[in-house]
Order: sequence, then C-alpha cells, then structure tokens
Amino acid sequence: MTLWLVVLAFGPGIFWLWYVYHKDRWEPEPRALVLRTFLWGMACALPAALLEIPFAWSGVFLIVIAAPAIEEYAKYFVVSRTVYRQLEFNEPMDGIVYAAAAALGFASIENLLYLLAAQSQDILTPVFIGRALFSVPGHVLFSTIWGAALGRAKFVSDLARQRALMHSGLLTAMAAHGLFNLLAMFELFGALGLLVFLFFAWKFFHRRIEEALAESSYAHKLGQLFKRHDDSDPLP
Repeated sequence: MTLWLVVLAFGPGIFWLWYVYHKDRWEPEPRALVLRTFLWGMACALPAALLEIPFAWSGVFLIVIAAPAIEEYAKYFVVSRTVYRQLEFNEPMDGIVYAAAAALGFASIENLLYLLAAQSQDILTPVFIGRALFSVPGHVLFSTIWGAALGRAKFVSDLARQRALMHSGLLTAMAAHGLFNLLAMFELFGALGLLVFLFFAWKFFHRRIEEALAESSYAHKLGQLFKRHDDSDPLP
C-alpha cells in the first residue's frame, strides 16, 4: 500500500470535513475533539464490517437493509456515547459537525478498503471518482440526519421527546442510506435516480444547517445586540 493510495482514500473525507466544519460560523468546535470523533468513526468501521458478515448470504438484503442499519448505528453510537455527553456539545449545529466527523472517518476507512481492492483489479480511477463524488459525501448526508436530530434532542427537556427525535433521525438516516444503495445497484436508471436523490439530499442538508444555526443561542444573542443597536440609533 503506497502513501498515494492513502491520500486518495482520505482526501475526500478530509475535504468534506473541512467543508462542514466551516459551516459552523457561530461557535466552531474544538478541532481536537472533531479529530477525535473522526478517529472514532474510523475505529467503528471494523466492528461494523464484522457485524455485516452474517448477512453476506443475501447480497440485496445486505446492501439495502443490513449494511445501512449497521453502519448508521455504528456512527450514531460513537457520537451519542462520546462527544454528545460533553460540555462542548452545546449548540444544535454541533450534532451536524460531529456526525459528519464520525461519518467521514468511517467513510475514509471504507474508501481505503475499496481502493485497495480496485487497485488489484486495475480499476482504481473509476472507483475513486465514484466514491469521491457519491459514496463519501453520501455518508455525510445520511449521518447528519441523525446528527441534526441529536443537536435538537440535546436541548429538549422532555425525555420522551428526546428519544423520539433521536430514534426518528436514526431511522430516517438508515432509510436514506438504504435507498442510496438500492439506486446504486442499477445502471442508467440508478445513475439518474442517484442524481435526483443527491440533489434533494443536499437541499435537505443545507436546510438543516441553516435551521441549526438559526436555533443557536449565539444567533439569538447577536440578534438582540443588533436590535439594541438599532433602537439606540438616532438616525431616521
């Protein structure tokens, strides 16, 4: 395995992590904690792969049902059992950032394994392009569904409401991941379906970011500050 192959495997994940991290414009998260969550995402890739082995008997079931459920839960488990419980997780946007970090750590390890296999079959370039454009950002789009739900649940006092948000977010992410995998199984129809799916997934992703930023306590404080400034402005 060459250094160049590692760069190809991790490059897309690092780019998308940078992209999501800089969307958090009010209170960026500690970089060390984001990196740690990325590493936790890498670490959970192997247990997830082992859990998928018993389902290898059915290709379609594994691809559409088992793998999406196991992988999304693995990433969710990492975030909900670690950073979610820390003081730094103090804004709705934090759920999106840390979910993306875990997802991209997971996707980078998965990417490395796929590229190693592709290199041995002399299909490295098309596999890299396909995964860089679809699979790696796909992991971000799926996991930030439950990440946004965690970001909201953190600040809900009612325990039943918290659980409903978290569970619905996780199940929706699993369903989206499964639909993505299903579309990827088909050629022309699947490619067109993936483009439509990703278009709406990106719109949903950015809407969730804007909603999370709007719910930030920092946004409210800035709004109050500007309001006081406008009220005290003597100019007509």
